Order: sequence, then structure tokens, then C-alpha cells
Amino acid sequence: MAIHHFDPTIYYTAMGTYPPVLHISDGDTVQTRTVDARGQDAEMRVVAERGNPQTGPFFVEGAEPGDTLAVHFDRLRPNRRIGWTAASLAGNVVDPDFVTSLPSERGLAEWEVDLDAWTATLVKPETKLGRFTIPLAPMLGCFGVAPPRGQAISTATSSTHGGNMDYRGFREGVTVYFPVFVPGALLFVGDGHATQGDGEIVGTGIEISFDVQFTVRLLKGKKIGWPRAEDDDFIMTAGNARPLDQALQHATTEMMRWLEEDYGLDASAASILLGQCVRYEVGNVYDPAYTMICKVEKRLLR
Repeated sequence: MAIHHFDPTIYYTAMGTYPPVLHISDGDTVQTRTVDARGQDAEMRVVAERGNPQTGPFFVEGAEPGDTLAVHFDRLRPNRRIGWTAASLAGNVVDPDFVTSLPSERGLAEWEVDLDAWTATLVKPETKLGRFTIPLAPMLGCFGVAPPRGQAISTATSSTHGGNMDYRGFREGVTVYFPVFVPGALLFVGDGHATQGDGEIVGTGIEISFDVQFTVRLLKGKKIGWPRAEDDDFIMTAGNARPLDQALQHATTEMMRWLEEDYGLDASAASILLGQCVRYEVGNVYDPAYTMICKVEKRLLR
């Protein structure tokens, strides 16, 4: 179980079967960096093409199609003091006749990130919010593995392989599970947000470069259909599709499979449990594919 320190020099704006940047093994930990959604690094230098550039891919030895890759986020931290967001709601999250009432120019807002105070403060533009300050909640918006059938899928969207899900629950301490579609899995990480509201309804979180540490585990012969995750309190499944009801269907179906396969519930018991105890959260409603999260409290399953 080795610890790897990887300094990226190349980034990708699609997830596919690119040459791996590093070979790692089950149980290994990687310490690396990501750039922001516009390709800016910790010194605000543009070092990559804009559009959620990814660090990786990381080749996991022994991973084969039909396995599951578990990725635990050991540490997710912004590594500079300036982040940015879009400054207007996306037109698709309001009524069509209200779109003309939104700001005529989307523009950008600038935020000062204070890791000591664990806050982000709005510094530009001047608005009626004044120097509005909110707590940090670092998370990765876009990450995943190479998709099936030789595809290279843009980091603007998401599917069974993960991708641009923008769920605020993908934070430090969470373990995310991905189906493996290609040899080595080919894991990508990127799109750090200092914080973000549900849905990413302006099209961004507070976009910023990150220091990232993750640990991988390989679950041989464990087959799943969609990304799964867990933290201390919940198990979660992600569905990525448009319209939103299809994303909900994928997430709910994957949760039913998880409850039946790993927790010993039959379809009736799982249905009764979900009917009264399920929680849904919106990941992303801005991108080409929306993300819906289905959650169940672990205390109900003990």
C-alpha cells in the first residue's frame, strides 16, 4: 500500500482511454493537484483547456470490466485564495417567461477563500449582499472512470462512469464506487469547488484549484450499474440522465439493487423501506445530463 505524489502536467476535458499518467495498486494512496474549471492552477496560471480539465487517468492494477473501484476522498482542500462563480441563474432553472428578468450578462463573481477561517467572502462585484460570507464545504464536481465501448465523454456531462455530477455530498471522507468498464479503470479527478449550492444552478460552484488525496480499493467481481457512495451516515446512489425523472429512476433502481444484493432485503422489504425513509437530493440540473442522488440512512440498515 504505497503513497504516490503525482504532479500533473497534462489534463483532459473528456474521460476516455487516454494513456495513464500513473500506475497504482489496490490500497494505494495518491496525493495530487487539480486545476479549476477554466484550467487555472494554484498560481492562477492557465495551464489547461477550460471545461473541467481532469487530472489523470490513474491506472489501477488488476482492475477489469465487471469489477468495482472504490475511491475514498482522504483530503480535498482549495490551494489558493481566489475562487470564482457565475453571477446569474441558468435559464433552465426558472420559468421560461422569467428568463428575460435574469441579469442580461452572466458575468463572474470573485470570492476570497480563507482556509484559516474556513469561509468564502464575496468581493466582486458589489451587490446588495455586501461582503457576503459563507462557510466552506469543499467537494469535487467532476470525477470518474473511463466509460464503456471506447467512448470519450466530455467533462461537461455525466453517465454511468461518473463525470460532471456536481453533487455537494462528494466531499472529504466520502467513498465513491464506480463500475469498471476498461482494464485499469482509468480514474480521473477534477473540478474542485470551495462550496456549492444544490443543483449548481448558476452553472458553477466556487471554482478553485485543489490539493487532493485519495485512496483506492478494488472490489474484484463486484458488479454495479451506476455510481454509489457512502459516508458515516448514509449510503447513496447517483443517476445521471435528462430529464430529471430518468435520473431519479436510475438512482432508485441502483439503490434497490444495493439493498437486495448487499443488505439481504427482498423487493418487498426494500420497497417498504424506501417508501417511507428514502431521501433525494439534486446533484446537477445545469449540464446536459442531470444528476439525482438517492440516500438511505445507515442506522436503518444495522
